[in-house]
Amino acid sequence: MLDNLQIIYKSVKNISIKVKPTLEVVLTVPTNTTQEKIDQILKKRHDWILAQLNYFKKFQQPAKELVSGESFAYLGRNYRLKVSTATNESIKLIGGYLHVNLSDKSDHNKKLQLIETWYKQKAEDYFKKVIAKYTKIVKQEVAKISIRKMKTRWGSCNPKKSYINLNLDLIKKHVLAIEYVIFHELVHLIHYNHDQKFYHYLATHMPDWKIRKLKLETN
Repeated sequence: MLDNLQIIYKSVKNISIKVKPTLEVVLTVPTNTTQEKIDQILKKRHDWILAQLNYFKKFQQPAKELVSGESFAYLGRNYRLKVSTATNESIKLIGGYLHVNLSDKSDHNKKLQLIETWYKQKAEDYFKKVIAKYTKIVKQEVAKISIRKMKTRWGSCNPKKSYINLNLDLIKKHVLAIEYVIFHELVHLIHYNHDQKFYHYLATHMPDWKIRKLKLETN
């Protein structure tokens, strides 16, 4: 049995299988599908599934130990972590270093909390500036901005409610990539689907969107 296998029974005609970047394997089958049939499908697609899993595993990053010398990305640049003992807790960028000061350097949870809070605040400030820049183009108001960890996407849009959701890790990407994702989602306030009108509008107002998208995927 595969790890992280999820079987979904739905009112569908055909069986479909998907491997997600989170290493989840999702098998969607008709409601009357037998276990024997499921086993046959998994056996038949076994090599393809493993190939997809191995591909996505290349992008999996090991958990940070949060010790001095580790690399942390911010706006497309990498900074070295420097943890120091201090009475007052603080975190700031100085030169090429991300300085974290706290009373107990061995407190992993506290360091993690300080760093995640710093990323969240930076993301909120920067994303709002980019949204303000591009809402002038789409001429649509955003009712709510949600910034959180997202496993499989950089952003999403609910055009009916005018909600924009953005991945917290987007703040680690290059500024051109950040602008691409945010503008992409804002365009959905006008064009709901990824149809010809959507891409025409995107290309008209951001002619280099393909370059920005590539930077998002490779940086």
